[in-house]
Amino acid sequence: MVDTRHIKQPIEQLGHVALMEIVAVNQLGAFADWGLPKDLFIPFAEQQHTLRKGQKVLVKVYQDNQNRFAGTTRIDHWIKDDASGLSEGEKVSLVIADQTELGFKAIINHRSWGLLYANELFRPLHKGQVIDGYIRQIRPDNKVDLSLEKPGFSKDKIDSLGEQILDHLNASGGHIALSDKSPPEMIYATFSVSKNAFKKAVGALYKQRLITLDSSGISLIEYQADNT
Repeated sequence: MVDTRHIKQPIEQLGHVALMEIVAVNQLGAFADWGLPKDLFIPFAEQQHTLRKGQKVLVKVYQDNQNRFAGTTRIDHWIKDDASGLSEGEKVSLVIADQTELGFKAIINHRSWGLLYANELFRPLHKGQVIDGYIRQIRPDNKVDLSLEKPGFSKDKIDSLGEQILDHLNASGGHIALSDKSPPEMIYATFSVSKNAFKKAVGALYKQRLITLDSSGISLIEYQADNT
């Protein structure tokens, strides 16, 4: 018996984008599993590329000119570089789309494109993943830069992370092999923060002359002094 408690009704899914599996293809078009007893019809005219059974693709739910629910994989025809109604620092819902040379394209609140930059990511992402994010910057061309971490770093947050880094240095013999060149995943595995936050905390410690930086990582000045 299928548990239907968590299945959304069609009207709730209208306008949403989700990763769906193509379960059938015939002379009329394709049909996708969208969690309801009746599969979602995707006409040939609304297919970015010819769909095959078993394929998983991003599909947007819309109503056709006869008010019937249907799907489209021509995402770019519906999702635009449109920052209207969005504000910097705002928390938003993201659907991860395609990976690019710069990072990952993501659909903001099922209606606008945004970009997550690869050098700021600290965990793996995959197509169709639904995740919370933040509007980091709205550019003059109306394109949106995104972040998985709330923009802005309070002094308390930087100080707290700085203390964690100092504690880790003391526990590691005064040196750790992490720097601003380290992969974001490595930084996140050690401190559970983004690379951007790590760099700001390290910068603050460096300005306070508590650490030194070189190609091998970070060293604690006081620890070195105690062992000379």
